[in-house]
Amino acid sequence: MNKKYIKNLLIRVLISIIIFLAIGIFVNQSDSNLLFFKNNFYDKSLKFNKISNLYNKYLGKIINKPNPEKIMNASKELNYIDYNAYMDGAKLNGVSLVYPFKSGIVVFVGEKEIFGNTVIIQGMDGIDYWYGNVDNLNIKLYDYVESDNLIGEAVESTLYVLFMKDNKILNYEDFL
Repeated sequence: MNKKYIKNLLIRVLISIIIFLAIGIFVNQSDSNLLFFKNNFYDKSLKFNKISNLYNKYLGKIINKPNPEKIMNASKELNYIDYNAYMDGAKLNGVSLVYPFKSGIVVFVGEKEIFGNTVIIQGMDGIDYWYGNVDNLNIKLYDYVESDNLIGEAVESTLYVLFMKDNKILNYEDFL
């Protein structure tokens, strides 16, 4: 690595530490500050894509993405035979391996009553992508996944998907 990259990385780390300490001081100043922080940041679901975009805009990316020409594997995507409506989303048939529609951060891994074992990925486009009936997971909570990263396997070749933005369900046909 060159010296300029290391210097810039060190500056970004120091700025991140300063921001973290400033938040700590702000919260410890008074109970009203703590209540403000709790109500606006702690109790609400954070939009990781907005934070990531702000960080990248003002501080730069920590890790540069590899050059796509150097990657030998072709881009992997979610393949299915057909789909039909299921609850507010869709049921995809003929799915074996589950890949995300878009890159993003895993914000939920667990059981959902209607969908079974479910993974929710908050895409960098602000849309929450739900993948239900998934087993043999290759990811964990708060992992960053690219669109060619394997999430897991669909149980009995059936995958349930749902798309949400700002807690509003989106039309699945726009994505399939």
